[in-house]
Amino acid sequence: MNGRDRLRRTLLYVPGNMPGMLQNIPVFEADGVMIDLEDAVPLAEKDAARVLARNYLRLLPDREKEIFVRINALDTKYALGDLREVLPAKPDGIRLPKADTRDVVEKLDTILTEAEEKLGLPIGWFTIIPSIESAVGVLNCVEVAQASSRIVALAFGAEDYTASMEIHRTKEGTELFNARTRIVWAAKAAGLQAIDSIFADVNDMDGLRRETELVKGLGFTGKSLVNPRQIPVVHEVFRPKKEEIDDALEVMEAIQRARQMGTGVISLRGKMVDAPVVKRAARILRTAKAFGLVDYELSDEVIHGKE
Repeated sequence: MNGRDRLRRTLLYVPGNMPGMLQNIPVFEADGVMIDLEDAVPLAEKDAARVLARNYLRLLPDREKEIFVRINALDTKYALGDLREVLPAKPDGIRLPKADTRDVVEKLDTILTEAEEKLGLPIGWFTIIPSIESAVGVLNCVEVAQASSRIVALAFGAEDYTASMEIHRTKEGTELFNARTRIVWAAKAAGLQAIDSIFADVNDMDGLRRETELVKGLGFTGKSLVNPRQIPVVHEVFRPKKEEIDDALEVMEAIQRARQMGTGVISLRGKMVDAPVVKRAARILRTAKAFGLVDYELSDEVIHGKE
């Protein structure tokens, strides 16, 4: 599956300095996990967290769950040590904090290419999720999203963003609307997924549900989480409804007929079915299959047509 198509409804942070939580990663039901070497780890434990993360990754060479490592920001003295320690253990990708400019992403891209060459891995093995966490990052997020072919998603870090704006984050989230919208625009324009920020109150499941419904409506495709208890709520919000699934199946049947007729468009109930409609239907069916709601094999040839 293309890295940009993989389901990332939930990406759970797991502190790199907590071996008990690292050992529990296989039982967490999140789509992906981010081993955190940045904010969750005190300065005195940075070295130990790197080693723990490396050892954990080496214990699971054939893992089903996607695992990222959130390194420290590239302008800190910790980042290169983070990468030097964890890359040989082959995480799936790097969560890049403080991705304020295109240059930051390009620098990481170069480092990853050098590591792949040294490790004998195919170029592009490691993916990147840049995190937009400041006013500068929001202004530059269109360029950031297009800075590397390794990028599979663009993420939003609301806690650092509100700090950079010198404002308070509220549960209503009105102060985040402009930033969220711009980040979604940047992600969609680059063909990327958009991952929303954490919801910090792990006891407020109703608030989590409201926020997840809000960001789904804006176009976000997933959410970063800080507690495994939040996973079912977010998955439920992103769970396709029956009418969405039925409509997506009809779209795929229609475009299959169109491909057989040698065209890329067809009318369905008076509405045009073309590439954007097919892409949306494919995403719905991919998500529905992950929930076990359908048993449908998506065909790249049907979705995209023959080259």
